[in-house]
Formats: sequence, C-alpha cells, structure tokens
Amino acid sequence: MSTPSAVSSAPSHAKGSYVLSIAIIGVLFFIFGFVTWLNGTLIPFLKLACDLHSDSQALLVTFAFYMAYFCLAIPSSFILNKTGFKNGMSLGLAVMAVGALLFVPAASARSFGLFLTGLFVQGMGLALLQTASNPYISVIGPIESAASRISIMGICNKIAGALSPLILGAIVLKGASEVEARIAAAASGAERVQLLQELSQRVIQPYVIMAAVLFLLALMIRFSPLPEIDTNGADPAGSAAGAPKGRTSILQFPHLLLGVLCLFVYVGVEVMAGDVIGPYARSLGMSLNETKSLTSYTLWSMVVGYTIGIFTIPRFIRQETALKLSALTGILFAFGAFVTGGRTSITFIALLGLANSLMWPAIFPMAIKGLGRFTKIGSALLIMGIAGGAILPQIYGQLAHAISPQSAFFWCTLPCYLYILYYAIRGHRAGLPA
Repeated sequence: MSTPSAVSSAPSHAKGSYVLSIAIIGVLFFIFGFVTWLNGTLIPFLKLACDLHSDSQALLVTFAFYMAYFCLAIPSSFILNKTGFKNGMSLGLAVMAVGALLFVPAASARSFGLFLTGLFVQGMGLALLQTASNPYISVIGPIESAASRISIMGICNKIAGALSPLILGAIVLKGASEVEARIAAAASGAERVQLLQELSQRVIQPYVIMAAVLFLLALMIRFSPLPEIDTNGADPAGSAAGAPKGRTSILQFPHLLLGVLCLFVYVGVEVMAGDVIGPYARSLGMSLNETKSLTSYTLWSMVVGYTIGIFTIPRFIRQETALKLSALTGILFAFGAFVTGGRTSITFIALLGLANSLMWPAIFPMAIKGLGRFTKIGSALLIMGIAGGAILPQIYGQLAHAISPQSAFFWCTLPCYLYILYYAIRGHRAGLPA
C-alpha cells in the first residue's frame, strides 16, 4: 500500500515532530523489552508447570522465541516494502497480541508445545517490529549520533526488561519454592496434576492483559502522526546516493555481513547473561525464590551502560571505541565469572549487562552505514542475527551437562566477545571507502 509523504532524516521535518517520533519509538522499545525479558521468568515457570525434566528442555523457550527472528526477518523486509515503516510496526504489535492470546489455551492444556508456539508467534511480531523500528531510529537523525539515540531506546527497553520479570515473577512464581515442594510431596498423581494445573493457570490473566494492551498500541501507532522515512532514495550515512556506485546486491557489503555475525554472537551473550543466569544460579545451589528475579539485575546493569552511552557517544567517544571497550569488559567479566564461585560468579554474570549495553547501539548503525536503498533488506539480515539468542543457550545447555555450567558459560561467551572485539577494530570497515 502507498505511504504518506516520506522524510529521510530529522532535519527535513519540524523539531517537535522529531521529538514526538523518538517518543513513540521509545514506547515500542519499552514493549520489546517487556515482552522479550519475560523469558527469564518463563524458563523456570514452564519447567515447573509443564513438568520438564532438564534445563535444556526449558531453554527451548529462548529457542522458539529467537528463532522467529531468523525465520521472519527477510519476509518482514518485503512486508515493510508494501506497508511502510509505520503500518509495519502496527502489524507487528497485532501479531504479538495474537501470540500472547495463545498462552490461554496453552495454560489450560498445560501444553509446552503450545506455549512455544505462542512464543514463536510473539517473536514473529517482534521481528517485524524490530526490522522497522531499528533502522527508523538509526536513520531519522545523523548516523554519527545513532548510537546515542539507540542508547535512549535501550534505556526504555531495559527498564521494561528489568520490570517485566519482577512483575510476572510476582504473579506466576509467587511462593515458588513452596509450590515446588508441594508438587514434589504430592500424595497421588491426581493431586500432583491438580497442583500443576493451578500453577499453569496463573499465566492466563497477565497474558490476556498483555494482548489487550498490544492491540490497543497497534491501533494507536496506526493512527499516530509518526512520519514515514524514505530509505530507498537516501543513504543513511547522509549522502545523496542511494548506495555506493557499482553495488547491485546486499552481498556486496562485507561490513554488513560481518555485522550480522557480530549481532548474532552479541545477542547470544546478551541472552546468556539475562535468561541463563537463573538456571546457572540454580546449578550453584540457589533456590527458585532467589533466582526468579536475577534477570532484573542484568538488565539494570544494562540501563547503567545505556545511560553512559547517551552522554558519551559521540560527544566523547566514537561508536567504534564504545564497542571495543564493551568487548574488552565482556571478556573481563566472563573470566571473572569463570574463576570465582557462588554469588560472586553470579554477580559477574549480572555485570555482563553493563558490558553488553552499548553493543547493539554501536553494531546496528555501523552495519547499515552506507546501504542506501538496501537498508530494509540489510536491517532484515541484522534482525536474523537475533537468532543467536536461540542457538547459544542451547549450546550452553548441552555443554553444561558435558562439563560444568561454569565452564560451559565461559567457553560459550569468550569466543563471542573476541569476535565482537574484531568487528569493533576492523570488521566494521570491511568494504567501505577509507
């Protein structure tokens, strides 16, 4: 369908409209964070409610959710070509609402497969939403300050992410250790099933409310004054050219392809620090009551990092420098988690949120720089990289059984941080003019 008059960057429309646009996208990033970081609570909840036998099974929560990005990112780019960015965001919210509603029959049937389906559908909606909103916030202003704008979005995202496990955990994992003990001590199979069914039902009300809010937001975005941007005729780096001369395929941008892998490993380590911290702590002897909100500590660390990014990029440090420092900090904290034990080790994992915080704000604009008319498909490829959040926890789950959770965590994350460091130093310049 046709879209309203387009704008290519902030200077082409009024300052008030620019601020309003950023505020609206900030609301969307809040939604991303709230929905995405519910997984940290859903992993222990579904392991208990669906009577799963291992952490590897429970970590299929992250697999189903993040694999949706891999499957839907490219189709999302074609959808956005038809709908434009604003209508695409509205559609993404509606799809997420459908995914939330699937939790109702899933809880009633206590079906882990149906829960995973609901998570996959939510991931589908988020894939469309992120494919639209990330280039939007990158391109709506100067590319040099994109990391600063994305840092603002990151604060919205991670504050929501820090709140969501606390809110959902208070509802669905209230008295979790006691419930776990009652289920284990049930005198009969029928009593055990009844207790599990009652636990499963706890998730219905919050997800029905979530679906209603998402549908409402979809309508609000659809009829909002959010301006359309034109990435077909203008280069995000600010030149008038649609793409560097002679480039006819997205595969001719090495810095983008290397950036996709960089985003893949970055999301992998982010999910490890945020969603795997609970099972990791359980393996070190902490109770379910203690571990149910650990994800929030990782996300508050990320909020601190994003705040630093807002005030330092690009005023004091460049995006590339921020990424180098983040990668080095990640290596340091991962090593700290490996050589220490107990709560100290868990603290280092939570602090990985600080190391991870400025990675997305730096990687995304660096990877789409200079794509011009290829921005939508380039953004879609980058969103596919979010599948790292599906793959790395599964590798961790298998390694944790083979060696130990602590060693598995270190050997899963260290190579990722080393590659991110390479991209910050050299990879982001591959194929670009000197």
